[in-house]
Amino acid sequence: MISFTRISLRIRIFLSMILLVLLMSILTVLVTRGQYNEHTKDYHDKRFSRKENATKQSIKIDLFKTSFAVTTENLSKIFQDRIYEIARIHKLTISIYDMQGNLLKSSIPYNFDRAEEVPLSKEILSDLANNSNHRKIKGYTEKGITHQSSYTYIEDLRFKRIGILELRINQNNNEQKIELRQFMSRLYAIYILMLVLGIILAYFLSSYITRSIQTISEKIKETRLNKRNEKITLKSTSSEINSLVKSYNNMIDQLEESAVKLAKSEREQAWKEMAKQVAHEIKNPLTPMRLSVQSFERKFDPNDPEIKEKLTEYSQTLIQQIDVMSSIASAFSDFAKMPKQKREKLDVIEVVKHALDIFTESYINYLPEEKEIYAYLDKTQLIRIVTNLVKNATQAMKKNDLNPKIEVKVTSDSSNIIIIVSDNGIGIKDKNKDFVFEPKFTTKTSGMGLGLPMIKKIIETYDGSIHFSSTEGVGSVFTVTLPKT
Repeated sequence: MISFTRISLRIRIFLSMILLVLLMSILTVLVTRGQYNEHTKDYHDKRFSRKENATKQSIKIDLFKTSFAVTTENLSKIFQDRIYEIARIHKLTISIYDMQGNLLKSSIPYNFDRAEEVPLSKEILSDLANNSNHRKIKGYTEKGITHQSSYTYIEDLRFKRIGILELRINQNNNEQKIELRQFMSRLYAIYILMLVLGIILAYFLSSYITRSIQTISEKIKETRLNKRNEKITLKSTSSEINSLVKSYNNMIDQLEESAVKLAKSEREQAWKEMAKQVAHEIKNPLTPMRLSVQSFERKFDPNDPEIKEKLTEYSQTLIQQIDVMSSIASAFSDFAKMPKQKREKLDVIEVVKHALDIFTESYINYLPEEKEIYAYLDKTQLIRIVTNLVKNATQAMKKNDLNPKIEVKVTSDSSNIIIIVSDNGIGIKDKNKDFVFEPKFTTKTSGMGLGLPMIKKIIETYDGSIHFSSTEGVGSVFTVTLPKT
């Protein structure tokens, strides 16, 4: 299951707004429904209270007008026929009980639905007597019809309690329920419309909010230390986004300053390292030259019959060391400044074959996959790439290896030529792999470690690439890719 925090900001804003609209709609429906039910109940309670007051007033008037003595025993006589008339006027059921809860008279006709002479429960009598307002309300629902009854005392003209009055009303809520359903259906339609509009608004609003952030994110992804980075310019954005843009632009300014300082530092360090390397390489031939001069000075004898031979030997030693120093100077010069490229149309298959002709090792195998491959390259530099890679491969052969093998393959695709040099030599240790193309790095006892860095520089000048794979004790594979044009 995808964590909510891992979802994009735009989707989170969109979902949050939709959830907010849904929650508001649900809460509004619940509150509206509860409010409607409460309003309906309050309406029925007030309506029943009005009927109750009017009915009690009618009963008081009848007690005042009657010719019978106003006693408990005469209540059934006083309201013998009048109870039906009052019940019909106020549209409710009237029952009269004595103080012990026994039924004296009811408005339910005997010939229609005979009232059961069930006395009032002790609970009703007790609640009625103990309530401060001497009024008891009791309700229940049966078959979708709500029945509500009120119990109060009947008093004579001197406010003496002579009986108990029960007023019961039957409230059929079907009309209210139908009205509620109709109202809620219209409300649901409005909420569905609001939800659709909310989804549309949330989509555009989330897109608008995250558009600026997406622009900043893309700029940050494109930020590089070794190139000039563009600043962000946004219009009509919030203060938070403006603050973020301002911070990014300040970072770009600082990054450019740091890049300039770093480039300067790297150049200075490179010159220092190059100077150290040149001094080290030049000192190597100077030592035997110094010893040769000192030895010749001590042993020089003009009368020695072999003086000419010794002078010739001494001169050859000096010339040999001078040649070494000259080759060192040439190597560093070539690495520091590559010769200008002379692009010409070459048959790469033929040029690579020509480059391999200088090697006499029988275990070097040339395996071109095509008869002809033409590309616009510098012939001298292409030969230099091949010979350097093959030379490194021959030097990587294991000592006394019974089955040495070097393979040189040439192939192409639609826009590139590919040269692969593989061997089964000693391989490259894992700790040395990151330094293979570093200047002056070498694992050989001789050499200046400039061969691979030099050809890498040549290849990159062509917008090509070189990479390798190697396993210690198994061998190495170098792959060069150069564009045809």
